[in-house]
Amino acid sequence: MARYELKLPKMGESVAEATITSWVKEVGETIDIDETVVEVATDKVDSEVPSEVEGTLVEILFEKDAVVQVGETIAIIETEGEEGATVEAPKKEEVKPETVAAVEKTVEVAKETVATTIDTSSSDRFYSPLVKSIAQTEGISVEELETIKGTGKEGRVTKNDILSYLENRGHQPKVATPTPTEKKSASQPAPTPVSLSGQDEIIEMSRMGKLISKHMVDSIQTSAHVQSFIEIDVTNIVNWRNKVKNAYQQREGEKLTFTPIFMQAVASTIKKHPMINISVDGDKIIKRGNVNLGMAAALPDGNLIVPVIKNADMLNLVGMTKQVNDLASRARANKLKPDEIQGGTYTVTNVGSFGSITGTPIINQPQVAILALGAIVKKPAVIETPEGDFIGIRHKMIVSHSYDHRVVNGALGGMFIKTLKEILESWDVNQDF
Repeated sequence: MARYELKLPKMGESVAEATITSWVKEVGETIDIDETVVEVATDKVDSEVPSEVEGTLVEILFEKDAVVQVGETIAIIETEGEEGATVEAPKKEEVKPETVAAVEKTVEVAKETVATTIDTSSSDRFYSPLVKSIAQTEGISVEELETIKGTGKEGRVTKNDILSYLENRGHQPKVATPTPTEKKSASQPAPTPVSLSGQDEIIEMSRMGKLISKHMVDSIQTSAHVQSFIEIDVTNIVNWRNKVKNAYQQREGEKLTFTPIFMQAVASTIKKHPMINISVDGDKIIKRGNVNLGMAAALPDGNLIVPVIKNADMLNLVGMTKQVNDLASRARANKLKPDEIQGGTYTVTNVGSFGSITGTPIINQPQVAILALGAIVKKPAVIETPEGDFIGIRHKMIVSHSYDHRVVNGALGGMFIKTLKEILESWDVNQDF
């Protein structure tokens, strides 16, 4: 029998470690190729780790809730092959083989690291294992950690935040450590008691649901949300799509929906108004060099995920359609990779897919704006012609633009959707795809 070392795969840019949330397979169970062995989570996304070989799980090297570094061996799978041989993952770049002693040392170091970090389970705030390890070493309590201002995603405390705090720690005024009750009262108002009856059912929020909930509340507390609305005549687009959709599906092997058309138009609009493609870092503005469009997608469990189309402004309509269809399909199947939901600079959400004519979405931090596409509906409208005005049936769509009024004023917020309107209403019905 040969032994295959299942390693924690790369989880995306800037992600160096993940927490094991559950083992799908137990020691002694057989595993097929591409079958999920373990579920892991980072502060950005939950993910599954599949096996690249067929065999039997013979050893689990990390328990549930352990923090594992990318590239570390997390389990051993026994496969058919020469006795004592080590099987390598198929079609992977060769790496220098590790000895058993080195693997055991890595496991022991990882276990010691987990054991010596402070327990932040009582906190509603996420802290990376590195930040917790620094806090433990420097004698920072959970209560003190809670007072550190975070500059990371969703206000999280980064390595630089805690190191900066430590540099000035001795010069900061001493404050009395609040009790858990005082801390809760100071951070949020007391919740209204909820009465229950015998017919009620209590449902625990999922981990993703809790993260989304916190992300939305943090965004409202961070950005001064303002909305602008505009109605767009998309009759030319509707007629053009009806004319070419069958030929497109025949040639490309997939459907042409309205979403990639609108996403391409949004990318073009951002190129004309680059100051909407920014983030705020304290009192500094970061102007993004790439146009990475987030595409909000609803999941079967009711939660929301935002896969990102990287360098969207460089895609033609065919390329955009393939990206949209692929990301949407894998989002629904929970097959997205961690780096595919990172790095967005502007987000689009289609509230019209549920029949809503418009909506006022919450900004996806650290971005400064988000666009909601309403349902396309037929409406009577005044049509201007050289011979005079008349009433006709047109396909109309309302878009809502939510933006951060700290850095985006009403002029830019309104001009952005005015430009989008001009691009969509000038659609050439005779163009090819």
